[in-house]
Amino acid sequence: MTERTQVRQRVSEPPYAARAVVVLIGRVALVGAASILVWVLFLPTGATAFPPSPLFAALAMLPVNLVCLWWARRLVHDRGSRLRDLIGYSRARLGRDVLWGLLWLVVLYVPFALTVLGVMALQYGDATFAAFETVFFDPASVPDLPRWAMTILAVVAVLTFAPLNAPVEELVYRGYGQRGLATRMPVALAITVSALFFGLQHIFYAPTSSAALAYACAFFVWGAGSGIIAHRQGRLMPIIVAHFAVNLFTSAPALAIAWLPQ
Repeated sequence: MTERTQVRQRVSEPPYAARAVVVLIGRVALVGAASILVWVLFLPTGATAFPPSPLFAALAMLPVNLVCLWWARRLVHDRGSRLRDLIGYSRARLGRDVLWGLLWLVVLYVPFALTVLGVMALQYGDATFAAFETVFFDPASVPDLPRWAMTILAVVAVLTFAPLNAPVEELVYRGYGQRGLATRMPVALAITVSALFFGLQHIFYAPTSSAALAYACAFFVWGAGSGIIAHRQGRLMPIIVAHFAVNLFTSAPALAIAWLPQ
């Protein structure tokens, strides 16, 4: 490729910030489409609740995460970089990054949990704690499937969700998205916008429609905190560790669904 062609290609490419917005919108749209598709596919099993159960939501994210990983890799490579550079992975500091990640897990979880509690209190008042029993679990989300089928689905969900979802979401939201927005707006605003999309996406992970508002607000808070951390540390690896731990803790209980009475 000649130098003139390279210059022409750079000029014709959308600005970094514009691409970042497309990626953020695209991620949320893909998550929503996958959730609707999985809900429709499993309607014959008796799982009529929408959003789908956490098990089905985790399964729906497998193709979405693969597409987003390919997309992020292509965009980052177009800018002459690598995903490894954006993540900031280094074997020499892996132990420290794991410790940082565990620290950030605690730091982020406190405001996350308080936000969930606060939103629930605003919605249900004195009946807040009683409402937890129905808001965060819907019997209509449990499919009528053989035990062996449920076991296979649960194992696939647990083995694929956390290892893929954590790095992909960080690459999309705190990596390419947030950094791209920061080229055209103040960093604080870039973090806020990215966190808004992050919170919006998690509506489709909510156990019930009643939990959607609590999820949107709580994950906005988590996304904003993660954005600040990623910006200050200059790499994604520590926050990926924290994100991985959360995804593992939230997807692993899917294995228990296989053993519920039928």
